[in-house]
Amino acid sequence: MRVWRRLRNDPVGMICLCFLLAVAALALCAPLTAPWDPTAIDVRNKFAAWSLAHPLGTDQLGRDVLSRLIWGGRATLGFSLLTMGITLVIGSGLGIVAGFCRGKVDETIMRFCDVMMSFPSEVLILAIVGMLGPGLGNVVIASVIAKWPWYSRMVRSVVMQYTDVNYVRFARVAGCGMWHIFRRHLLPGALGEIIVLATLDTGAVILSVSALSFLGLGVQPPTAEWGAMLSDAKDVMSMYPQQMLPAGLTILLVVASFNFLGDSLRDAIDPAHTTLQGVNP
Repeated sequence: MRVWRRLRNDPVGMICLCFLLAVAALALCAPLTAPWDPTAIDVRNKFAAWSLAHPLGTDQLGRDVLSRLIWGGRATLGFSLLTMGITLVIGSGLGIVAGFCRGKVDETIMRFCDVMMSFPSEVLILAIVGMLGPGLGNVVIASVIAKWPWYSRMVRSVVMQYTDVNYVRFARVAGCGMWHIFRRHLLPGALGEIIVLATLDTGAVILSVSALSFLGLGVQPPTAEWGAMLSDAKDVMSMYPQQMLPAGLTILLVVASFNFLGDSLRDAIDPAHTTLQGVNP
C-alpha cells in the first residue's frame, strides 16, 4: 500500500499506468472494440483516407488499420508479457537458488549464465529463431533463452544481500525449511528489484518482438501485429507515409510508457533514490 500511495502521487507514473491499462483493455476486448474484421480484404477501398468509417484509414489490401492495430496489441503485448513471465520464473528461481545455496550450485549456475551472456542478446535471438523457424512461439522461446541469465545474476546479487541478515540467520537456526525462507524472507526482499527490472525490460521485449515480425520471423500473415504492420507499410512509405504512423507511434508510446513506469516504480519502491536526487518521496 505504501508503494501504491507513492506511485499514485507520481503524475507521470499514473499517466503511463493508465495508458498501458487502456491499451491492454482494448487489445483484450478486441472482438468488441475493433470496428472491423482485421483480416477482411477490400481492394477497392485500399489506402482510404482517415474518416468516421475508418478512423485510421485502410492499408494496401483495404483492411481497416485501427482494427488491425487493436488486434495487433493482442499479439505484441500478449507474447511480450508471456516472455517476461517465463523469463521471470526461470531467471528469478535460479537466481534465488544460486544466491542462497552458494558453493558448487552457485558456481554452476553463474558459469552457465556467463556463457549465455557472452553472446549479444539480439544476435542470439536471431540465431535461435533462424534455427527453429519463424513464428511468435519460437520468438518467445528465443527471447527467454537470451534473457533469463540477466535476471538470474540480478536476483542472485539481491538475495546475497539478505542471506546474512539476522532474521534469515535466525530462521535457519530455528529450523525453517529452504522453501519457507525463500517465500517469507528472500523473495520479498528481491521482489521490488524484480518488478522494476521486468517493467523496464518489457519495453525492450516489445521492440524485439516487433522487430522480428518486421523482418518476417515473428507473426505470419494475415495475423495482425504491430511490427508486421510496419513491415507492410514500409513497402508503400514513399507514396503513403501515413501508413507508418499508427503502428510506429503505438510502439513508441507503449515502450516509452513502460520505461517511465519502471522509473516511477523504482522511485516508489526505493524512496531513498528520489531523496538522493533532491526530490521528496
